[in-house]
Amino acid sequence: MATNGRKSRCITHTSPTSPAPCWARYTDSDLLDLRFCDLKITLNSPAAAPLRHRIDRLYNELDRKGFTNFKPHCWLSTEWFSPDGVPGIAIPFYLAHPRLAKLEKKQMLQAEGNSESECLKILRHEAGHAINTAYRLHYRKAYRDLFGSYATPYPETYKPKPNSQKFVHHLDYWYAQAHPAEDFAETFAVWMTPKSNWRNHYKNWPALRKLDYIDTLMTEVAGSPTKIRSKQFIEPITHNQQTLREYYRTRKLTLADEFPSFFDTDLTKLFSNEAKYTRRKTAAAFLRDYAPELRSTVAHWTAAHPYTIDQVLRDMIDRCKELRLRCKHTDHLTLPQAYIMLTVQTMNYIHSGHFRLPL
Repeated sequence: MATNGRKSRCITHTSPTSPAPCWARYTDSDLLDLRFCDLKITLNSPAAAPLRHRIDRLYNELDRKGFTNFKPHCWLSTEWFSPDGVPGIAIPFYLAHPRLAKLEKKQMLQAEGNSESECLKILRHEAGHAINTAYRLHYRKAYRDLFGSYATPYPETYKPKPNSQKFVHHLDYWYAQAHPAEDFAETFAVWMTPKSNWRNHYKNWPALRKLDYIDTLMTEVAGSPTKIRSKQFIEPITHNQQTLREYYRTRKLTLADEFPSFFDTDLTKLFSNEAKYTRRKTAAAFLRDYAPELRSTVAHWTAAHPYTIDQVLRDMIDRCKELRLRCKHTDHLTLPQAYIMLTVQTMNYIHSGHFRLPL
């Protein structure tokens, strides 16, 4: 994700030999009451060693592509982003310590970038933004002709076309369709991914023109001096006085606003409040029992955020209680229909609603 107009601040790194932080043993409630600046953790902290290894892997990939004199600098913030005017990468704080990753997953039902493969995918995407900034590539006419104007205002939401072949597929949510800057970064990430075999994978797709352009452009600029050399750290956690509790409350409220309304007719197709089913399991209990399975499977196939789907399920459970609905069939027969209902509702939202850009 690229960002605009952010105030810059610099941070001081701690020693790699620092002892483990005391908050690693805190309860969730106590940890949530800490401010970001109280965490006292940076990329040099001992627990961040796995994350540093992933950054090194990114740098090695850049070396192999010819970028021996440019490596985007990285720091910890509250989210993934590459600031406008700064050729670097902000990385979410929770990736620097397993205790924070555990809290993130409990609060948001996933920790984006926690696995090495997912982290590298996002790092490659953000590296695309950083290289674009470093070499001011978006000022080129060919860039504008292929990707659109970088100056296009970032929308709060976007409506993707899942079947479009004009865009590459790299990150979830058909993210290349969000903005010309994201289209460039996603295309760069596909081009940069080792063994991606992009020429064959995107054969006969209009998106192949963008990949060919990236291939030619990167050959031209790799090894040449960068035009932007800022090493500023934007919105580092060491200067953030917000508590983790406040941060997660804001994120949850934003995601909760995204889920669609469910109509009673949808629920009553699967469940019933007829007297003959009074001895059957309640619909609310059924949905609670299978919520993790429903949430993870539907999230996988729809690319909707697990927290958003969890909010939908909670809304369904509450409405089932109000309507006093019960299962009409066994769990074995009900579960496939529940998958279909939730998937259909989620896809209706994707096509009629909009994906919200990251905060």
